Amino acid sequence: MSRIKVLIVDDSALVRQILQEVLRRDPEIEIVGTASDPYSAWEKIKVLSPDVLTLDVEMPRMDGLMFLQKLMIARPTPVVMISSLTENGCETTLRALELGAIDFITKPKVDVGAGTVELADEIVAKVKTAARARVRTRATAARPTTANSQVSQAPRESLIKSTQKVIAIGASTGGTEAIYEVLKDLPADAPGTVIVLHMPTGFTRSFAKRLDGSCRIRVSEASDGDRILDGHALLAPGGQHMTVFRSGASYSVKVAPGPPVSRHCPSVDVLFQSCARVLGANACGAILTGMGADGAKGLLEMRQAGARTIAQDELTCVVFGMPREAIALNSAEFILPLQSIPMRLLQCTR
Repeated sequence: MSRIKVLIVDDSALVRQILQEVLRRDPEIEIVGTASDPYSAWEKIKVLSPDVLTLDVEMPRMDGLMFLQKLMIARPTPVVMISSLTENGCETTLRALELGAIDFITKPKVDVGAGTVELADEIVAKVKTAARARVRTRATAARPTTANSQVSQAPRESLIKSTQKVIAIGASTGGTEAIYEVLKDLPADAPGTVIVLHMPTGFTRSFAKRLDGSCRIRVSEASDGDRILDGHALLAPGGQHMTVFRSGASYSVKVAPGPPVSRHCPSVDVLFQSCARVLGANACGAILTGMGADGAKGLLEMRQAGARTIAQDELTCVVFGMPREAIALNSAEFILPLQSIPMRLLQCTR
């Protein structure tokens, strides 16, 4: 089996060196080159034909986003972004995922050298995942944000009504775009929705705001005790598990830190298992693109409790890991392309 050819693009000589050291430790990875800016990177891409790029967000001579956009048009290649955990960094990284980046790695705020070494396992895993991912060219037009959105939001009156049906969604790698594609097609009075996406602390709030500005339903990062309401989606915060509980005649969410479950916090299994216990047949669960098996067992428990269940099909997944595991367990009643999932969610919650 041929090794994964990686080109490292970063203006920091230290980061380039550390990434080389980290990735070279894995026998399945070959570093074919490094570049300090997008112009030299482009010349090396033409010669070296890498399987995966690691790409710094903030680059000299050309913005990392602009380079990514041009790359995805001219020569689509799996890209793992290197991001700083700042408000601007979150927004830039989310835009990179919209443009087609497979995943991202967060640079440590202090002691970049030692911190990057500590992330070695994550870096290797994400590069390997990117090498197997299905690259998709994204639309280049900017999406609406909360400030300039032309999307009609759910009427405020809907936020005082509790929901009797609940949609539960889980995703990982490739999930930012998959979740957007599902939520943007839901009507303003759609059933209350709860979502777990594998994303670090600091990114989920920015992602929820972006979704809120481009969907007809309201979207927010969940807080402990939030009610699940028609026309509103709650996104589990990075680093905290989210579960569903009954509160009188309505449903709410509990948000709390905890140890990783199925290797993740938040965990899709944790959310889905609570949906099985609390909601039963009043729920519909969907597992979307992602690496690993998180959510497969929880989706099975939902189906056994009477819920309707959906898995995204292989052709439309960026990474067909989580849906494949769910299908193997017979957790999914329906196996559907991404574009068909919103309508089926609505049909299953009528």
